[in-house]
Amino acid sequence: MSSPNLYALILAGGSGTRFWPLSRNAKPKQLLALFDDETLIEKAVNRLEGLVPAERILVLTNEAQLEGVRAALPMLPTENIVAEPARRDTAPAIALAAGWIAARDPEATMLALPADQLVVKVEEFRRVLRAAAAAAAAERAIVTLGIKPDWPCPSYGYIERGGAIATDDGGTGTAVHEVKRFREKPDVATAEAYLREGTFSWNAGIFIWTIPTLIEELSRNCPQLAGFVGELRDSPDFAATVAETFARLDKISIDFALMEKASRILNIEAEVGWDDVGGWPSVAKYLTTDEDGNSHRGPLLAVDSKNNIVFSVAGMPSVSLLGVENLIVVQTADALLVADRNQADQIKKLVDRLPADLL
Repeated sequence: MSSPNLYALILAGGSGTRFWPLSRNAKPKQLLALFDDETLIEKAVNRLEGLVPAERILVLTNEAQLEGVRAALPMLPTENIVAEPARRDTAPAIALAAGWIAARDPEATMLALPADQLVVKVEEFRRVLRAAAAAAAAERAIVTLGIKPDWPCPSYGYIERGGAIATDDGGTGTAVHEVKRFREKPDVATAEAYLREGTFSWNAGIFIWTIPTLIEELSRNCPQLAGFVGELRDSPDFAATVAETFARLDKISIDFALMEKASRILNIEAEVGWDDVGGWPSVAKYLTTDEDGNSHRGPLLAVDSKNNIVFSVAGMPSVSLLGVENLIVVQTADALLVADRNQADQIKKLVDRLPADLL
């Protein structure tokens, strides 16, 4: 059952250049159907089914992607998909959403979630979010969702947990912990130490708070954004206030604006089959894979070839590989990428040099 005062923000403004040539300026990672026929942003919205009704879901994107996001989400009211007038990072985006929600229910509980992550265990994810929402309301604290790490990843931020607390968890039987501190992306040796310690979670960038708690924390730590929330809450013309004010806000992430300064933060560690889908090697784990480790979507003939990733959009000709290893091959209607799998993080170097018609 959905909570009567639970709202959700889905942040959908990223670019996803690591997925070129499939991703483009107007079609970033969240608008890609990487695993099946459903885009990542569709998955993000559908995961909230039974938890947050469509009319209480706000999606924030940018002008270049607005049309594509609206086309991908016909289940949402058109007016609930909003383009930010300027790129100001996550803290102003969250403040915009908080003002939108506060105008409807000043006591609401808000979920803030990225649009471009994969969650395999959807029912468990909903259960954890219910627990987080209940704890955020009961404790008047910020709640973060952490992911139980299964390898010492140096590319994620980490959350160090303290002791468990007794609180309302919505009847889910979920452990809620105090947060000791946030840790920046570590080196591998430090990440290995975190896993041995057993009190560290990956930071999924998913936050839960009540509107009063958020305004209180912003008032103390980032007054400009607290004032913006108040303006939107009281505005007779929401769109006009956003257009007039948003671009003047300081560009700052929610981590720097709030999470590193908030008076009290709680954490729930989850095992929900989470993946931030950071590049083609992440996608490969979910594709058809042969006995030689060649992962593919689309027709592939591989002879004496190992550990390659091949991704073809529908209608493209078959790919044939002979005597090659550790390649990424991605073919679309107008572009072909062939890259060393071990340099997947460097695809942006190509994107920076592409002609405008391929961006």
